[in-house]
Amino acid sequence: MPVPWWSRRLWGAHLLGLVLLAAAILLGYWQLSVWQDHRAAAKVDLTHANPKPLDDVLGPDDPFPGDAVGRPVTIAGTWVPDATVYVSGREHDGHEGYWVATPVAVGDDPDGSAIYVVRGWTEEIPPSGSGEAPFGVEGAVTLTAWLQPGEGDLTAADSGDPRVLSQMRLADLIQFVDQDLYGGYAIDQEPTSGLEPADLSQLPDAGAGEGLRNFLYAIEWWLFGGFAIYLWWKYVQELRHPDDPDSQDSQAPAVPSNA
Repeated sequence: MPVPWWSRRLWGAHLLGLVLLAAAILLGYWQLSVWQDHRAAAKVDLTHANPKPLDDVLGPDDPFPGDAVGRPVTIAGTWVPDATVYVSGREHDGHEGYWVATPVAVGDDPDGSAIYVVRGWTEEIPPSGSGEAPFGVEGAVTLTAWLQPGEGDLTAADSGDPRVLSQMRLADLIQFVDQDLYGGYAIDQEPTSGLEPADLSQLPDAGAGEGLRNFLYAIEWWLFGGFAIYLWWKYVQELRHPDDPDSQDSQAPAVPSNA
């Protein structure tokens, strides 16, 4: 007759199974938290790093380097105020408004390669054709800004104003300048007078393989927990259905004796 599941004879097996399962689950979650910590640490916040000259980080013909997102750079050149654009859908303190972005022709050549610089945020922009030029800039400039890669979704602005864009897409920005553009843009650390600071839209992501070993350890511990359950079940089944030699003998066919 099978031994009941709640029999005292099985208490030790039940307790051992619970301990092994709990240990595997907790150790798995611990390794998972280590994996998440590794990924968080990999999102290096470069925003407080010492600024480097722009051309030391991003050349005029270079693709945007993945490890330069949010890096401070110094930009020296000349404003190109006629190419100022406004980027809609940007929030500041819970209010929706616009980024004000103007290119800087980098270096001594005013016709040289340029990089767009977001100079700040405003809640309203002047109506198209009004002739107003608020927040205007001109002449030579040296500033420190955070590098950002160009934005890439295909959302279109519906304002009807050609100066208003929905994204900092390089393919759109190039239409406003007569020179080449750098493969990214920058956000000025000191907003132009009359503007609010613009928030960084992008920070670096952790690589797909960052901390992968700890993630695999977590999976391994949970697999061990599943194996512990299997071993517990097999062991308990053996205790509940022990072999009974007497029973087997009684069921064996009788061997006739020689007369």
